[in-house]
Amino acid sequence: MRKINKRVRGFQLMEEKAFKKIKRLNSFLKEEKMRGNFGLKMGWIPLLGVLLFLIFMPSFAQKTKMIQVRGSDTMVNMMQILAEEYMNRKPGSSIAVMGGGSGTGITALINGTCDLASTSREWRQREIDLAWERGVRPRFFVVAIDGLSLIVNEKNPIDKLTIAQVGAIYRGEIRNWKDVGGPNLPIVLYGRQSTSGTYVFMQELVLGNKNYSTEMREMIGNAQIVEAVIQDQGGIGYVGVGYVFDKDGKIRKGLKVLNISKDEKSPAYSPLDKAAIDDGRYPIARPLYLATNGKPSPAIADFISFIISEEGQKIVEREGFFTIGRQHREQNEKNLK
Repeated sequence: MRKINKRVRGFQLMEEKAFKKIKRLNSFLKEEKMRGNFGLKMGWIPLLGVLLFLIFMPSFAQKTKMIQVRGSDTMVNMMQILAEEYMNRKPGSSIAVMGGGSGTGITALINGTCDLASTSREWRQREIDLAWERGVRPRFFVVAIDGLSLIVNEKNPIDKLTIAQVGAIYRGEIRNWKDVGGPNLPIVLYGRQSTSGTYVFMQELVLGNKNYSTEMREMIGNAQIVEAVIQDQGGIGYVGVGYVFDKDGKIRKGLKVLNISKDEKSPAYSPLDKAAIDDGRYPIARPLYLATNGKPSPAIADFISFIISEEGQKIVEREGFFTIGRQHREQNEKNLK
């Protein structure tokens, strides 16, 4: 794993060392008691308190400074890179990034077990209501734009689909590629689990709030969908645009990214076309969010400011996503105050 995980392991090692010190100290006190010296050693009691404080103080101090980010699997790689870059520029800062899905991040923020919830969808009203009931006041920051990408195996001759066709495919109403102009080949569906923001976004925008086919294979993350489609000539999947590229910035070998149109009369556009994303011509684009509980602390605000800065947005773009526009930037600045 990355440097972030090394830092977390560092905290664990510090705690292990601390418990070893306590164990040795307990052994010493037991020996003193057996020798009949315990009564004479009552001075050890306050000293023990001091020793425990000194043992745990470094680990505790560092842990209290750590920013916990949890949520979207679409965003997790990007957030890990941003956290690494930020920590390199801010010695002494600590940020831990975990995935689990947008719903997991929202629940963690509501329960007070993370500082930043990363989500690839908007919060539902019932989630906002629950947050307020528990004294949590979510503030939202758009940090990137994602062109949600429909991918197929590169051997599939299909190049484009309409929103309606994609919806019918994922509802299980279209089961063979020949029904959308492709080969006589069964369609194999790959998607996300229900805690994923991408799952919800697709269901609401593309499936018309109807159920996914029961035959869809639910995968843990974007990377699993990519690998599955590469291996399956009849496969189709949906992933964040940042996951379709290899380390050299090229489309992954074995993949094809489909062009999508709003309807049969409209031209089809690619999620790789930034201009089409910016002006709304690509129909499956979405903002990517971070959420805080109320006004962010100075440390969290500084991290968010880095992400939305010119430097941070270059990293966002390098990781395969699109930069935010003026309107989102201005709203972010208001929410930081």
